[in-house]
Amino acid sequence: MNELTKELVELLSLEKLEEHIFRGQSRNLVGKRVFGGQVLGQALRAASYTADRPVNSLHAYFLFGGDINAPIIYEVEKLRDGKSFLSRQVRAIQHGRIIFTAMVSFANEEEGLNYQIDEPDYPHPDELIAEQRLKENLVDFIPENIRAAFMRPRQIEIRPVTVSNPFQPQPESPSHAHYLRTHQPLAADVADDIALHQAIVAFYSDYTLMTSALRPHGLNYLSPSVQCASIDHAIYFHRPVRADEWMLYDMDTTTSVSSRGLNFGRMWQNGQLVCSTTQEGLMRVREIEMQ
Repeated sequence: MNELTKELVELLSLEKLEEHIFRGQSRNLVGKRVFGGQVLGQALRAASYTADRPVNSLHAYFLFGGDINAPIIYEVEKLRDGKSFLSRQVRAIQHGRIIFTAMVSFANEEEGLNYQIDEPDYPHPDELIAEQRLKENLVDFIPENIRAAFMRPRQIEIRPVTVSNPFQPQPESPSHAHYLRTHQPLAADVADDIALHQAIVAFYSDYTLMTSALRPHGLNYLSPSVQCASIDHAIYFHRPVRADEWMLYDMDTTTSVSSRGLNFGRMWQNGQLVCSTTQEGLMRVREIEMQ
């Protein structure tokens, strides 16, 4: 594995402190606060350590911003161990307070009714430009004080279907899409770890999802007048998924109101709808520039 992929696997591999209590390390991935995807992935991983089957859904609330300079403790409570479903509650604790809570459900695959909507018709990822190369084309637009952080490579490879200049935002359609995968295949000793693949998918499900509700307003996460934060997040795993193979993430929004935006995502792999996501985000405009 290359260094970025190895770093991601290490970030989502927790230390067991006691029965059902785990510790995860924090990284500076997006700024002064812990990236929400890190907490999602680590919480899912913690719950998975106590289960014998894959996750089928996760429903989470972000309560406080996380400190990138401190580890996070994950407490897992067993709520139900049934024949069909297992239920877990996870609490993420930092500096003595709960910063995040999630309900996680586990279920094995079984035969039953089978239907999915059609996959969007987008170009193949081989026809698209990698996000890192697109960033290099924007160097002249990047303010000096954020240039290093903006240019830092992500732990996953992204190839946007819809491309725009985040430093010159314009009102756009409330939908966008990109392909994602780890930079290289996972190492042989973890390549078949279903829980790790699901944790990585949870990790990158939080990237740019909230952007959907900002697009119609000609705003994005770099807009100086906008305060953005994830309020909640849900992810449903419909079918088996591999985080180290290309996945199409198609996202849109239905409404923005009362300083909140509601965003939806669908993840496709090999023609199958493998995951769905929902997130409500805070989008508070602190000042409105006069035209």
